[in-house]
Amino acid sequence: MARPVWVLGAWRGVRALARGHTAARTYTIVPRPQKKVAQRCLVTTPSMQHGKYEWEDPKSEEEIVNITFVDRNGKKIPVRGKVGDNLLYLAHRFNVDLEGACEASLACSTCHVYVDDAHVDCLPEPVEEEEDMLDLAVFLKDTSRLGCQIILTKELDGMTLTLPQATRNFYVDGHVPKPH
Repeated sequence: MARPVWVLGAWRGVRALARGHTAARTYTIVPRPQKKVAQRCLVTTPSMQHGKYEWEDPKSEEEIVNITFVDRNGKKIPVRGKVGDNLLYLAHRFNVDLEGACEASLACSTCHVYVDDAHVDCLPEPVEEEEDMLDLAVFLKDTSRLGCQIILTKELDGMTLTLPQATRNFYVDGHVPKPH
């Protein structure tokens, strides 16, 4: 008697058991064991790229936060942001010369800013990593903060941020990376 042989059937997922002699084989259709397939989630909300939220305009007047940047030459640059904006990416949107070489990963101090005295207490206390990076900043003051760690709230409406005369960029002396 011939040994049973598994033969792949014509349909996907079906196997046949072949028995008998070579000239007269009979096939019995046997279902293939089912494999567990991992279910994939379908995400219907659009994903946003890093810093893309700051490129969207406010949807209502209640969201608007007015701030003013003072650049290295003393020129005032008024900016209309919205609640939840990251200050670094907002500065990039309005072409303020706030570098941010590490792209808000707390690995540099190139987004160092001075917060005005009236609003410095409205900000949450800096985390230890921010304080470590501020220790590397040049021209440090009591009101120094990293712009990448400031998220706009309504309490910050009217805030003035002054850029220091220089920053320390470890990348290449004089090189200013452009935001992506």
